[in-house]
Amino acid sequence: MSAFLLILILFAQTPPRGNAETGRTLFMKIGCYQCHGREAQGSTATGPRLNQNPITYTRFVSYIRKPSGEMPPYTAKVVSEQQAADIFAFLQSLPKPPAVESIPLLRQ
Repeated sequence: MSAFLLILILFAQTPPRGNAETGRTLFMKIGCYQCHGREAQGSTATGPRLNQNPITYTRFVSYIRKPSGEMPPYTAKVVSEQQAADIFAFLQSLPKPPAVESIPLLRQ
């Protein structure tokens, strides 16, 4: 594999640097919170939890551009690459929910 091709692959897999605070603002402004909740906690009635199962940036962008299910697509004209990176940074900054095993009442 050529060094040039290797560099292209590495850059393609590296997400733009995102800002979590800007991402939080965009999450609210764009309306993501309406289905996923203000802290991306999700709801069985509207949209899934977004901070439970970590995904790669590439997969995140691919999904928001061409989602399955009821979510509308967010093309690059609606959400730029930088805005997507900011929203991704916000989602990555959220605390992960506790494991069921760590909650005594749920173990019963």
